[in-house]
Amino acid sequence: MSTNVSNRCPRCGNYNRIDSFTCAFCGKRLRSERIEKFSIFKRIEDEFISPAPWYVTILWLFTKPNIAFWNINHKRKKAPGYLILLFNSLIYGLMGLAFFSHINIQAIPPFSLGGFIMDLAAFIAFFAFGFMFYFIFGLILIWFFTKGANVAVDFSERLEVRFGKKKEGKEKYSQAEMSPFSIYKGGTLHQQQASKFKMMLCAFAPYILINGIEILIILIGIPNITIPNLLFDPNLLNPMFASPIWTVLHLIDALTIAVWVPILITLAIRELSNSSTFRVFISSLIIGILVAVFYYFLRPTFII
Repeated sequence: MSTNVSNRCPRCGNYNRIDSFTCAFCGKRLRSERIEKFSIFKRIEDEFISPAPWYVTILWLFTKPNIAFWNINHKRKKAPGYLILLFNSLIYGLMGLAFFSHINIQAIPPFSLGGFIMDLAAFIAFFAFGFMFYFIFGLILIWFFTKGANVAVDFSERLEVRFGKKKEGKEKYSQAEMSPFSIYKGGTLHQQQASKFKMMLCAFAPYILINGIEILIILIGIPNITIPNLLFDPNLLNPMFASPIWTVLHLIDALTIAVWVPILITLAIRELSNSSTFRVFISSLIIGILVAVFYYFLRPTFII
């Protein structure tokens, strides 16, 4: 038996790492933290039966995020991370339409074929930009959160010990090494790859709701302007970008990345690494606040 695997579960009898917070085989809590008294951070000890449908999982990310990531962790390849990326991109495309709905082009009659083509082009452009933006944004943020978790709980090292290297497909534990009383039917948590990026991408689900709210704010609050044709003076757009509505939008974005996303990232990292909730949360919160300050509060107002 390895020296770092000596914490025996009182329920199923399997051995875990000495610093594990839950049994990796049956989910029994082995250690507890004060932060778990908050329902959003409570660890789930129920028996896992089957993964919830993707739409239920996404709903849980808003209503029961601890249950959502507990559920995702058991079938990480089924994590709806890429679906969330797609939804965020689609809603960003609608945000572009909401913005352009305030621009009246005199040369293009309303409800005409030309107007439809313009709206479609705007949607596609904003959708494509949104897809690239949220993918790169998610990639960079996950990298930063991972580095923070490495400092807090040795995240990457724990993943490698728990699931093997990235391309490693072999089982970490054989049936002979596990108790027949294991509730997880043979330690399913160990018999799959980590799929870290796909799971952590689920932490950006809040933007589905946030972008929807921002669309309503743009529709209601941005002033209308009239331009003669597509070859217009860009200065004509100044009244739109001078609107105080942009400050509201920036503040909403900042709070999302400073608080909401770090909470979900904390739950994702905790479930993946079976580590301390509190230590991961502190590192994620610090990173989220720094990103909110340097990215959102200091960005130019002409970026939507």
